[in-house]
Amino acid sequence: MSRLKRLATLGGLTSKVTTSYLGARVRDAFLDDERRKKALDRLHLQNAEQITATLSQMKGAAMKLGQQLAAAAGSLDLPPEVANALGKLHKDAEPVPFEHVREDVEASIEAPLDQAFASFDPTPIGTASLGQAHRARLPDGTPVVVKVLHRGVANAVDTDLLALKAVLVGSRALRRSRDEVDAAFEEIRERLSEELDYLQEAVNLQQFADALGDDPRVRIPRLHHALCTDRVLVMDELPGRHLDAFLVDATEQARQAAGNTLADLYYRQVFRLRMLHADPHPGNYLFEDDGRVGLVDFGCVKRFDLYWAATYARAALAAMAGDREGLLAGCFDLGAWNGTDEGDADLLWAFADQMCAAFRAGPITLGPGHEQLMEDLRPILKGFVSRPTVRIPRHVLFTHRSLGGLYTIHRRLGTHADFGHFLVEHARYAVAAASDGTAA
Repeated sequence: MSRLKRLATLGGLTSKVTTSYLGARVRDAFLDDERRKKALDRLHLQNAEQITATLSQMKGAAMKLGQQLAAAAGSLDLPPEVANALGKLHKDAEPVPFEHVREDVEASIEAPLDQAFASFDPTPIGTASLGQAHRARLPDGTPVVVKVLHRGVANAVDTDLLALKAVLVGSRALRRSRDEVDAAFEEIRERLSEELDYLQEAVNLQQFADALGDDPRVRIPRLHHALCTDRVLVMDELPGRHLDAFLVDATEQARQAAGNTLADLYYRQVFRLRMLHADPHPGNYLFEDDGRVGLVDFGCVKRFDLYWAATYARAALAAMAGDREGLLAGCFDLGAWNGTDEGDADLLWAFADQMCAAFRAGPITLGPGHEQLMEDLRPILKGFVSRPTVRIPRHVLFTHRSLGGLYTIHRRLGTHADFGHFLVEHARYAVAAASDGTAA
């Protein structure tokens, strides 16, 4: 789809959504409060489904932006109807014809496909919003995965971003302040721009391989640098299965090994490596029979400076210790509140204290029937809607998005772990590293 056509499509969607709410405002003036709320909920759902259907057809940047917004739904206070509808965008997109893939790979690596590879499976492993992956073999027989960026997708990012923001503003779905929404969209744009540069993803992958290559619990694919370009990535195919297949017959020992690895690895990334594998979709992890975990897709990596990691660590340690004033001081330094509004302070402490309650309990089991962390947090989270002066700092957006995604995976694994131990151990490292000026 051309840039002009994409703009026209999203512009038409904006007009339809905005008009529907203007009409509802007139109609709802004659309804009581309860009927008005039910009507608004129905309209949210109808417009969210229309937005989702349009983005699914467009693929590319628009579809990926919708996925990013779904993942950040809590931070942006999106209505549940909108968040649930956007969540459907995580399904695979329609495959790109193999003849297009062949042309794009050959043009990018400047070599015929049958010279660069001994074999190349024309059926994709999967097709996402930005790219498509295929199995292949190198001339020496090494099994690899070839990731290919969709044509023209990089040219539509800014257009799609502005148009999608207009759609959501028109739908009254964004309930945070304008500057906070702008900061969130800028953070999403930066991460998306990096995902569209496969050479940057190659750098990300290599840095993770250097940092975690000696960890026997984790597997990172090896790059084949001579075949990597800004539009094509070639890496070893990792063993292991995706979560659904792994859970069919995984032993309890393997489940716990995988869960504890993911728990430890999250805090290690944030507080020691200061770079986070920030796309916690279950499809980006491979699980081996012994519980070893493989990480794939390094397009979305969030980096932190030493000061931010230490400030975030101090706030987390204060919350773990039941230190309200320490937590609030950290929130002020992070830009989450203005330091004076007591209502905001009460809400932030209620959230942090409830969040850490499970972490202070020692080893716990995540999963249905074992804990209800999100159920306990939900009434508190609703309070953020009425307090727009509580800010979601942009660096926290992807940090908490990743934590939320991993929480879902842990619940499916039934992970039994001392999450508080992992948090405290790595957070203390970040504070110490900042104190003596050392890097991770």
